[in-house]
Amino acid sequence: MDLLVVGWLPSSELPLRSLEDAVGKSSLANLSEDEIGGIIILGGAIEGGQIALDRGEISIYSSAERVTKAFELIRKFPNLPFIFSGYSGRLNPKGISEADAFKQLIAEQGLPDKNAHCENQSRNTYENVLYMKPMIENLGSKTEAQALKPWLIITSASSMYRSAKIFEKQGIAIIPVPVDYQTANQPQWRSFDLEDGAKNWNRLMHELVGLLAYWITGKI
Repeated sequence: MDLLVVGWLPSSELPLRSLEDAVGKSSLANLSEDEIGGIIILGGAIEGGQIALDRGEISIYSSAERVTKAFELIRKFPNLPFIFSGYSGRLNPKGISEADAFKQLIAEQGLPDKNAHCENQSRNTYENVLYMKPMIENLGSKTEAQALKPWLIITSASSMYRSAKIFEKQGIAIIPVPVDYQTANQPQWRSFDLEDGAKNWNRLMHELVGLLAYWITGKI
């Protein structure tokens, strides 16, 4: 019975889709640089670590859209500061941080690094925001009313709700740029796939447990 629940894709797609849709996708077409404080890229897509150090190559996880969208927006808004935030999600990390690996990717892509900033200490989303907050306040431009302009934030759609709540709690205005969607508009009612189902359930439970833990500890 458990395998049926895991493998029948709508059982995980429906709640995961609700989570991915909890924060709407912002339209960037009409935004100008003058309206934005900067760009934030949350870690979780890059494999730094010992392999990257030994092999001299950076690997990107399945959530590669965090990185590719970052490159797109850095090119679109070349004068904005951008921050990549993340050390490692591993319990016992070795080698280089995700943030340092991102620096290497920036260089490999031929992108200018004059506005590049990295936060390479955080191990989770709460620490991402906490450690970036002074950087955001220092780097971000302000409105005429002296309020910080909102920053674009790039992360996976399933993580955006939790991320947005943490930024809100810290008093930082954001414009969400969710990527890495795992669900479509219509569930795959006739599909059965244990591997995809397990991945969906893993993402869903990770977010729900994280939301509960952050709510209990007052972080959101």
